[in-house]
Amino acid sequence: MNIILANPRGFCAGVKRAILIVENALKIYKKKIYVKHELVHNEYVIKRLRRKGVIFVEKISQIPNYSIVVFSAHGVSKQIKKEAIKKNLIILNATCPLVTKVHKEVSEYSKKGIETILIGHKGHPEVEGTLGQYDNKNGKIYLVQSTQDVNKLSIKNTDKLNFVTQTTLSVTKTQHIISCLKNKFPKICAPNKEDICYATTNRQKAIRELSKISDIIFVIGSKNSSNSNRLAELGREAGILTKLINSFVDIKTKWLKNIHSIGITAGASAPEILVKEVVQYLQTLGANQSVKTIGFEEKNFFKIPQKLLKIQTYKNKMEKNNE
Repeated sequence: MNIILANPRGFCAGVKRAILIVENALKIYKKKIYVKHELVHNEYVIKRLRRKGVIFVEKISQIPNYSIVVFSAHGVSKQIKKEAIKKNLIILNATCPLVTKVHKEVSEYSKKGIETILIGHKGHPEVEGTLGQYDNKNGKIYLVQSTQDVNKLSIKNTDKLNFVTQTTLSVTKTQHIISCLKNKFPKICAPNKEDICYATTNRQKAIRELSKISDIIFVIGSKNSSNSNRLAELGREAGILTKLINSFVDIKTKWLKNIHSIGITAGASAPEILVKEVVQYLQTLGANQSVKTIGFEEKNFFKIPQKLLKIQTYKNKMEKNNE
């Protein structure tokens, strides 16, 4: 059996930034760090942070006053921010900058009272946070998940209408929904730059290439990871046996019967160590050394908040003065 690794795969810049924010906060504050929702959707990452003392909560009311809270990479609504401020919490915002871009778009439309359509998955924390940026009672934000939802839509003012999207959607399916929106509402306006993020787009392109040369594909990622689920969907749509797995433990040897080429990719919130463990496990079953597909290295980088950098710089100075 040959092992072929998708390229790019795994951690994106937004996930790296979110984890770095929490790890730096643990070092700087040396006290309990609370995170609103899972920081990123990956079991391995969450368990690792829990072992370091991070406490994950779903409601701001679960956090004691004057504590430190980190908003997850998925972002939060305006209401959640207000609740955190009311409790005098120290807020560290780990929202992915590309999600923040969508938040700013919706907030601007809200200020102007422009009705807005959000393409996304109902109940996903990113979608909840984005919906929560629209607070103009004279306008409205609508959530659509499919072309069927678009066909059912009734909009008050179709002359002033905008749409935005969740950042981790299927590129192809989203394009179909956007085409449907434009057919129904010819005057609808799109964002200046598309909202589906670079990492989602790149990983979806990579799995399409992987599906051309694989007999089976393993997508490493958690079940609640939107981008990982989209990757698994693409593999299946290409007619390839595709399994979404948390780690090598989930692999069943019966899946590998008569398999010659094993494709491996990982969602944007899955660490590379999980890929290495899957490769090592497959090699114990007789697989060859892994090879990468011809792809490219992502060089995107997002800085952590200035608040953390300033505190870290100050603490470093104090430590030097005390030496």
